[in-house]
Amino acid sequence: MVRLGDCTTEEIGETRVLLLPLGSTEQHGPHLPLDTDTVIATVVAERAATIMPAGIAAPALPVGAAGEHAGFAGTLSIGTDVLAATIVEIVRNAGSEFDRIVVVNAHGGNLDAVRAAAKTCEYEGRPFGVWHARLVGGDAHAGDTETSVMLAIDASRVRMDRAEPGVMSPTGEIIDNLRSGGLAAVTPNGVLGDPTRATSARGEQILARWVEEVVALSENMGP
Repeated sequence: MVRLGDCTTEEIGETRVLLLPLGSTEQHGPHLPLDTDTVIATVVAERAATIMPAGIAAPALPVGAAGEHAGFAGTLSIGTDVLAATIVEIVRNAGSEFDRIVVVNAHGGNLDAVRAAAKTCEYEGRPFGVWHARLVGGDAHAGDTETSVMLAIDASRVRMDRAEPGVMSPTGEIIDNLRSGGLAAVTPNGVLGDPTRATSARGEQILARWVEEVVALSENMGP
């Protein structure tokens, strides 16, 4: 069993590693679906679970802290504080059959919540790991990186005929405006990067690397 939701209670083994996918429902430019981050987090978690001796993927949290995407239609957000509290409660109430929990996070806006939750869980003595989807040299949002990954996962959900470059400036040059005004203040189409260069082959390479990172993180956490 790879997905927790597919199991009966009697099918859950002991000393399982619970992988908790953390996504978002937010704009991803004119070409990617709103659940892009949730889909990516879920696929990474489930692929990791298939090659881990005791891994199992929980249902994804599909709404996160996405206030920076306000103003773009379809975006939902529960904010940092609520998200952090939600993660803490899930970890607190997960049974002893899970000897450690790894958050598989695919949305940058969730990071503050995840870090806050990690501090609480570690203080309470609950083994807790955090993996975040990042790629050295990759673009920031709805560009080549995420579009390639989504092409690899399900190309039918990517509207490549609508893909167009967004703001190409380095994040450091726009971070002040981004923090003060959100994505709408720096990129009219909601894209940071160039999705027109995306390929499914590149997406598979990125996914394989991310899955390896999650597995390595879990292995380094415990017995």
